[in-house]
Amino acid sequence: MGKASNKILSSSKVDLLRDVSVVVGGKNSASIVDLLLGKNNVNEFIIAKKLGLTINQTRNILYKLSDEGLVSFIRKKDKKKGWYTYFWTFNEERAFLLLKKTLFNEITQLENQLKSREEKRYYICKQCNIEVTEETALLHDFVCPECGEVYELQDNNKSIKEINSSINRVKLKLKEVEDELEIIGSKNEKRIKKESAKAAKDKKAAKVKLSAKPNVAVKKVKKQPKIKKQKKHTKKTSKKSKAIKKK
Repeated sequence: MGKASNKILSSSKVDLLRDVSVVVGGKNSASIVDLLLGKNNVNEFIIAKKLGLTINQTRNILYKLSDEGLVSFIRKKDKKKGWYTYFWTFNEERAFLLLKKTLFNEITQLENQLKSREEKRYYICKQCNIEVTEETALLHDFVCPECGEVYELQDNNKSIKEINSSINRVKLKLKEVEDELEIIGSKNEKRIKKESAKAAKDKKAAKVKLSAKPNVAVKKVKKQPKIKKQKKHTKKTSKKSKAIKKK
C-alpha cells in the first residue's frame, strides 16, 4: 500500500508541474518537465531530439520557462566550433510557488463570481443562449436585441453549485502544492544544517591541526650598530687668477 501511495503522490506532483509549465511555455512544456525532472544540466540538443523539435523551437520554450524562473541553465563553449551549448535544470520550488500564486488568483476570481451570483440576478435569452446582467436586460426593456425574444430570469442555483464545486477543486489542488512546498522546504532546511555542520567540523579540524604544530623559537637577530660614514674633507683649491699684463 505504501509504495502505491508514493507512486500516486509522485504522479500527482508531476501533473501539477506539467500544469504550470503548460501555462507558461505551451503544450510542449509538459514533455520538457518529464525530461528534466530529477535531473541536472540536461543538454538542450538531447531535449530537442526527444521532443522531435528543432533546437530553436526547443530554446524558445525553454526561454519562456526561464523567464518565470522554472528552469535555469549553464552554458559551455565548444572549443572547436566556437558556439555555446546550454544545459538545463528544472526548478521545482519555483514552479510550485508560481502555481500556488496562480491558484490563489483563480480562487479569488471564483469567489467573486460566487458573490455576484448570490447577490445579483441574471437573465437569459434562450433563443441566442446569451446571458446578461439585470442592468443590461433593463437597458433593452428585457428584450434580446439580437432576436427580439423576451429575456427569462436565470436560475442562479445551478451556477452557484458549479462555482462552489470549482472552488473546492482548486483548493484541493492548492493544498497539494502547499504540501509539496513544505517537503521541499524541509529538504532545504536539512541540507543547510548539514552544510553548516560540515563547515563547523572542518573549521574545528583546521584549528586542532594548527594548535598541534610545535612552537618554533624565533631567533632574535641583534641589530648591528650603524657605521657612520665619515665625510671626506676635500681641500679647496684656490684658483690662481691670471694676471693680465698690460703692455
